Amino acid sequence: MARSSEADLAVVIVNYNAGDYLERCLASIAAHRGDVTLDVLVIDNASADDSHTRAIAAHPWARLIENPENVYLSPAWNQGIRETSAPFVLLLNPDTEWWRGTLADYLRAALEHPRAGIVGPLVRNSDGTVYPSGRVFPSVTDAVGHAFLGSVRPGNLFTQRYHMEGWDRTTEREVDWVSGCCMLFPRRAFDEVGTFDEAFPLYGEELDMGARLRAAGWSILFTPEVEILHEIGVSTGRSRRTLVTHSMSIYRYYRKHRALGWRRVTLPLAWVVLRLRAEIEWTRGRFAGR
Repeated sequence: MARSSEADLAVVIVNYNAGDYLERCLASIAAHRGDVTLDVLVIDNASADDSHTRAIAAHPWARLIENPENVYLSPAWNQGIRETSAPFVLLLNPDTEWWRGTLADYLRAALEHPRAGIVGPLVRNSDGTVYPSGRVFPSVTDAVGHAFLGSVRPGNLFTQRYHMEGWDRTTEREVDWVSGCCMLFPRRAFDEVGTFDEAFPLYGEELDMGARLRAAGWSILFTPEVEILHEIGVSTGRSRRTLVTHSMSIYRYYRKHRALGWRRVTLPLAWVVLRLRAEIEWTRGRFAGR
């Protein structure tokens, strides 16, 4: 590891009650570093557990910033971007583990594509199956169809188009956006388009950043050169509050990037549809859990 000013790559991990996952994440970074110098920064958002102190005690080469309150994800990411100075910044969830390849391989992929504003890896669920990171911005029809059918009929046509079914994710390609659980940025991209919009404190921030970067002429790259495991929802869970927060973040994205011109008249309907979807998913989840 290296001091911030000497590192090739800064790794910023925002932690909130991640339990043992954070320590496992740091252990996997150490095991899969490769020949790259790292500045690893953990920002803890006032966790009620002791995950951050235990993880840093086990891996004292990582730095720790403890926020006195939970400022949520985008503000904490921006904090980490400011607190580091390496030419590349990796934003990594605490519930991820490196699976295949090294951070040096990941950085190499970014260096080979100098106009890639974000590089995302192949993401696997905890059972080893491939998570469909690397997607298109869906049409309104596909977004609505996926929202209401995706969790009950995942093979529906809307979800297939949104998830880019037919692509096995073993090949590198440009996409519209990648999962926020693991995103590698050249710092030059932040210098050009700015850091994260804190109006998206949780959810939707990777959609917004992807849209902003693409509008500025950057590309979003998916690479299978490296793979990670991701245990989804360790810090956020799936409460009614998080579902509503997600729906409102998607509404902000639609209002900011998609509801332009005459589509402004669709904003009230979009708000209702997204809130309805959140309530349906919450109700469905409660019954499924019984």
